[in-house]
Amino acid sequence: MIKQYDANKARVKRHGRLRRKLAGTAAKPRLSVFRSNKHIYAQLIDDDRGITIAAASSSEAALKLAAAAAVPQQGEEPYGIAGVSVNHKVSVSREVGRILAERAKSAGVTTIVFDRSGYLYHGRVAAVAVGAREGGLEF
Repeated sequence: MIKQYDANKARVKRHGRLRRKLAGTAAKPRLSVFRSNKHIYAQLIDDDRGITIAAASSSEAALKLAAAAAVPQQGEEPYGIAGVSVNHKVSVSREVGRILAERAKSAGVTTIVFDRSGYLYHGRVAAVAVGAREGGLEF
C-alpha cells in the first residue's frame, strides 16, 4: 500500500512537539500564528488562565484598509523576510503583527513567547514576528 504524505498532519505533529516546550503566562503570553491559504491569524494566549489577551487577522475590515496602504516598496526589506517583502500576503502578515503589537501594548503586554505552530519560520510566519517586533513586542 502506498502511503500518502499529509502536510497538515505533519505540521500538527511538529506543533505538539513545540507546545511541550512553550507555554504562555500572564506576564509573558504566547503569540500563536495560524496560516491558511488566504488569511493569517495571530493571537496572544495566556495558557495559565486559558484566555486570549489580544488577536488580529488579515480578514478584519480595519486591516484590509491598512494593508492596501502598506504596499511594499522595492528595497524596503527588513531582516528576516528579505527577498519576499514584495509579496502582498507577506506585507499583510507584517501589518497583522504590527496591529497585534498595538493591541498587546494597550493590554499591558510587552514581552511574549513566539509559537510558530509547526510552520517554518519563513515568509508569512516570519513577517508576523517582524511586524510584532516593529510594533514594540520583545521575544
